[in-house]
Amino acid sequence: MLLRRMPAVLLPLCCYSSYAAEEPIELSPIIVTATRTAQTADETLASVTVITRAEIERRQATSVQEVLRGVPGVGIANSGGLGQPAGVFLRGTESDQVLVLVDGLRTGSVSAGTTAFESIPIDEIERIEIVRGPRSSLYGSEAIGGVIQIFTRKGGGGLRPSFSAGGGSHATYKLSGGLSGGGERGSFNLSASRLDTASFNACSSTVAQPGGCFTFEPDDDGYTNNAGSARFGYRFENGLEVDAHLLHAEGANEFDRTDDFNAVPSEFFHNRSDYLQQTVGGKLRFSPLEPWLVTITGGRNLDELDSVNNPASTDVFDSQRQSALLQNDITLAPDHLLTVGFDYYKDLLESNLVFAETSRDNKAGFAQYQGAFNSLDWILGVRQDDNQRFGNETTGNVTLGYSFGPLLRLTAGWGRGFKAPTFNELYFPGFGDPNLDPERSESVEVGANGTVVGVRWSLNGYYTKLDELIGFISVPVNPEFPFGIRAANVEEARILGLEAVASTQILGWDIAANLSLIDPEVRGEGPNKGNVLPRRAEQMFRFDLDRRFGRFSFGATVYGEGRRFDDLENTRRLAGFVLVDLRAGVEIYKGLFLEGKVGNLLDKEYETADFFNQDDTNLFVTLRYQPDAL
Repeated sequence: MLLRRMPAVLLPLCCYSSYAAEEPIELSPIIVTATRTAQTADETLASVTVITRAEIERRQATSVQEVLRGVPGVGIANSGGLGQPAGVFLRGTESDQVLVLVDGLRTGSVSAGTTAFESIPIDEIERIEIVRGPRSSLYGSEAIGGVIQIFTRKGGGGLRPSFSAGGGSHATYKLSGGLSGGGERGSFNLSASRLDTASFNACSSTVAQPGGCFTFEPDDDGYTNNAGSARFGYRFENGLEVDAHLLHAEGANEFDRTDDFNAVPSEFFHNRSDYLQQTVGGKLRFSPLEPWLVTITGGRNLDELDSVNNPASTDVFDSQRQSALLQNDITLAPDHLLTVGFDYYKDLLESNLVFAETSRDNKAGFAQYQGAFNSLDWILGVRQDDNQRFGNETTGNVTLGYSFGPLLRLTAGWGRGFKAPTFNELYFPGFGDPNLDPERSESVEVGANGTVVGVRWSLNGYYTKLDELIGFISVPVNPEFPFGIRAANVEEARILGLEAVASTQILGWDIAANLSLIDPEVRGEGPNKGNVLPRRAEQMFRFDLDRRFGRFSFGATVYGEGRRFDDLENTRRLAGFVLVDLRAGVEIYKGLFLEGKVGNLLDKEYETADFFNQDDTNLFVTLRYQPDAL
């Protein structure tokens, strides 16, 4: 049965399993991103991965990119170590074709069109939901490859303090602490964290081999992140629920970047970016009538980046995204839910560069019908967006599922998506074209999943056709286009993919594995027809093995990727690689854990973006205090 009316304030509590538990109870997690309504991961018809707080701590992750690595269908291109920009590609789509939400609010840079995952503090996260496949019928622009939603930490229950301190390679250290609790009706969480690292040289470009950062600065590119989060929720006796949340992160990262090898050398000047990420919002839920649930949310996301470049000059790109949502969930009958809503957001940009336009708004109405009859489930959705810049865009989706019992469930779906051009693509001085059309997609997916002899498995295949992709074309150098290029709708592409996932437990060992095969091919009539879209690995796999022995825990991860190309012309080939990570922990006292991990055990040298270095063998040790509720 679909969980139609579970209060959002209780969702994380349903799925929490303590790291210290001798025999943790594995429950199917509750998700809300796939349909904007509460349902378990087993019930949803979408391809979904949920990463809980317990999983983040089990992996001893120090960044969001680290936790996303190995999620089926997710590819990552890192431009160096901690704090360096990272491109996240979902099912072979571009990094700006993935919608990222924080507590339900749109995030990211309106100029670049991407979200700075590298600046989001992992210690402030409760869980992450990754929904693969187009979701524009619910969320509008950007949700072509799917949606990644990050939820901040949430309290509830008895008073619970927490603290962790860790350090490791590259003079890295991390501190975090918090206090959570609540009661029968309320919940709260207050937490703060700091991450600091000297890191390593991000870019290996040289005068003899320019590329990537186009400079020779063989210095360490450090990074700092100071963050905090707060969340409060309360459910009144009449059923009214209120929730308020704040996530704030700021800091600096050093980087290598210039277009002039005669610039001031690194021993005299360091390139540095000062950044700020902030999401603040609230939610109100109530039922005017028994079958009718109303949800009202609103808030704001700030993405501010001030880059001090070499020589001394500062580029400012400060984004603001304001969001509001009115959603009505109406239960027509048991297992029949109609959702009707109005969605509004406004994008704003401040920059030291002169953009022809610095704001635009988007109004949308959407409807979704979830139904079930005997063994058949379905979802029908449609959305109409009215964008101030390019007008109307209609998207939709149809998904069906048929269950043959726990052994087998079949699913099939179709969806249409789009992505609005970014401010850079439209208005960047000397490059943008204000006449660009949105990028559009059409996707088909079929899948099967079930449980056989204790093995939970799923297999999903998909086809995505992309039109009006925005690239660039060469133009005569002139005052209007001094770079000799401009943005244009120039490419078409198609992506074929297959995802296989399996997990089980054998003799007390938790075993999980997944394999993603992606064929992202350029189409159209241009010179790159038949080439592979850049920075997408065509094969990815992950294998995890974990076991607890009383107070001790051990784990290993083997992760691998096939080859990729760094350019659309497919002239710069990056070799595949396999990485091995080890981790261990011990509960040295009640609620006090000593944990350690070794990353890249085999000291593999590899790149996910040409000229940008990745970490060699590294070590990190953490002391973590997480007692039971007081």
